[in-house]
Amino acid sequence: MTQHSPASDAPRHAVASLDQDAPRPRRFRKVAALAAGGALVVGGLGYTVAAWTDSEWVYAGDGAGGPGIGTGTFEVQQSVTSPYTAGFADFEAAPGRAVLFTPGAQTLSPGESVYAGVALRTTATTSVPADVQVRAAVPATGITVADAGGTLFSTLTVRVATVEVPATGTAPTCTAAAFTAPTTIGTGPLASTGATATQRLGAASGTTQFYCFEVTLPASAATSAGTALQGRTVAPAWEFASTSVE
Repeated sequence: MTQHSPASDAPRHAVASLDQDAPRPRRFRKVAALAAGGALVVGGLGYTVAAWTDSEWVYAGDGAGGPGIGTGTFEVQQSVTSPYTAGFADFEAAPGRAVLFTPGAQTLSPGESVYAGVALRTTATTSVPADVQVRAAVPATGITVADAGGTLFSTLTVRVATVEVPATGTAPTCTAAAFTAPTTIGTGPLASTGATATQRLGAASGTTQFYCFEVTLPASAATSAGTALQGRTVAPAWEFASTSVE
């Protein structure tokens, strides 16, 4: 009896089928899957998987579609007319606004004093608060005086007092009675005396501060040397230095 080996008797198409079903490398299968899904991007020597992106934004707003950050306004004004509830205006450049001292201011004798007042507040719209300090007097610019060598200016003395103007009731007055503790904020030679403290002005005209100036020709001017002071005139100017407050 003739014998045949199993290999020689196997059909040829069976061998071909085994070749097609043979396992393929894992890397080949992974690359094929990515390519089929449309997520494969070939670049250079490697592969990059594409990704979705997203962004979120915010802005500083006012709740009504407008900008939400800005700057406040800051403005201080003055009034020189009692009862110091009206007539406020800006006089920011030297020499500023004229204040009228009490009668006899231009004919002082030794030992006499004269008085003048001014009130300050922030503007009535949206101004932020302010701190104010009175500077020492300086000769007013642009005003012609008769005081050769500044003799009278350096001889005069000054006192400064301040009170808050009441919202209702009697307006403050500028007389010798105004100079009591703690209202007196400065006293000394005219040429070197400013306020020793600052005063707070409320936001949007929340408070009004009244200042009283007393200018005195000292009694010592009655001496024989004091005769050189006769017939002189001066025009002291005071600066109210203000700083905005948060």
